[in-house]
Amino acid sequence: MVFNVVRAKIRAKTAGVKTKLRGPRRAQRSALLGAMFLMATSAVGPGFIVQTTSFTVQLGAAFAFAILVSILVDIAVQLNVWRVIGVSGKRAQELANTLICLGGLVFNIGNIAGSGLGVNVLFGLDAKLGGILSAAVAIAIFLSKRAGLALDKIVVVLGAVMILLIAYVAIVSNPPLGLAVENAVLPDDIDVLIITTLIGGTIGGYITYAGAHRMIDAGVTGRAHITEITRSSVLGIIITGVIRVLLFLAILGVVAGGVALTSDNQPAEAFQAAAGEIGFKLFGIVLWAAAITSVIGAAYTSISFVTTSQTSLRTRSIATVVFIAVSTLVYTLLGQAPATLLIMAGAVNGLILPFGFAVILWVAWRRRDLLGGYVYPKWLLGIGVLAWLLTLFLGYQSLGGLATLWG
Repeated sequence: MVFNVVRAKIRAKTAGVKTKLRGPRRAQRSALLGAMFLMATSAVGPGFIVQTTSFTVQLGAAFAFAILVSILVDIAVQLNVWRVIGVSGKRAQELANTLICLGGLVFNIGNIAGSGLGVNVLFGLDAKLGGILSAAVAIAIFLSKRAGLALDKIVVVLGAVMILLIAYVAIVSNPPLGLAVENAVLPDDIDVLIITTLIGGTIGGYITYAGAHRMIDAGVTGRAHITEITRSSVLGIIITGVIRVLLFLAILGVVAGGVALTSDNQPAEAFQAAAGEIGFKLFGIVLWAAAITSVIGAAYTSISFVTTSQTSLRTRSIATVVFIAVSTLVYTLLGQAPATLLIMAGAVNGLILPFGFAVILWVAWRRRDLLGGYVYPKWLLGIGVLAWLLTLFLGYQSLGGLATLWG
């Protein structure tokens, strides 16, 4: 009898401990999932959709090779960025923070413009009004009492929606899968500039640190979490890659079917050609989801560069709201996405990437004190250096773009 009572008490206490442990672990898993999708959806914006469509029309099935190479390089970069930031538990504040914040602001204007166009396709509302309403949705997320949890849920849900809707159009368009797979390995055409553009658009500027900074804020840091950090960094890029591949296949199916995409809005034209009026509306949903998640990602990450871990959540939320409001105000005053500013921001991001990534590699190589004595894997450092050499080429391309704009 006494033994049964004691055993019951032990079980009760053990259950309590398990419940307490399960809560933080569940929260960490949710935060890591949110970090992966924040990185992925930050990369998938209006420019991502237009860019993928344009390159598919230009290269056809051979674009598969460019996608594959860019994904491999993106993984090499993100593995190192997440590992160094995650183990050290420190944000990348020394990486030209003000410049990155400014680049994020300029890109956010285009993101808000894209969200406005998505609302216009769906409901016929004026694009400017649609952008304002979309910005209000993003602001509401950061004003909520549980902004971090809301952010994680929103980017995961909208990311999943994009994947499902684009997958549907990809199936309906009936792309030549065999030809795409063949060209992924043995391409009919190789365009180095397109490859570097994809890499810069996926991990350039603030996007490089979006998921890693969210991971820091969630408290998933230190050597004990290396497995989760590594897995999340790779999966974040894979999610982006899946969206890119599905979008590529959707457009390829239309192009291979003999449809000439000649309008100013080629992605919408392709979706409509593949699935009729339903496809056109699906494009509106995809464009809005891509734009609003990029608005959230750009705002969250840009503000993380001008605040510290000691900054209160309330202050950071207010700063993020102001960031979105300023982006919206500029978009409203300009009336359209400022093409020149967007090109300049892309060039600046191309310059930031090699310098910022160099600091990451230097910490991995020489600053074991910042990593708590952690011995950084040589193989990981090696692939990071190879990827860094390619980012130098990206920076060179960006210098050429800036020279053209300023010339």
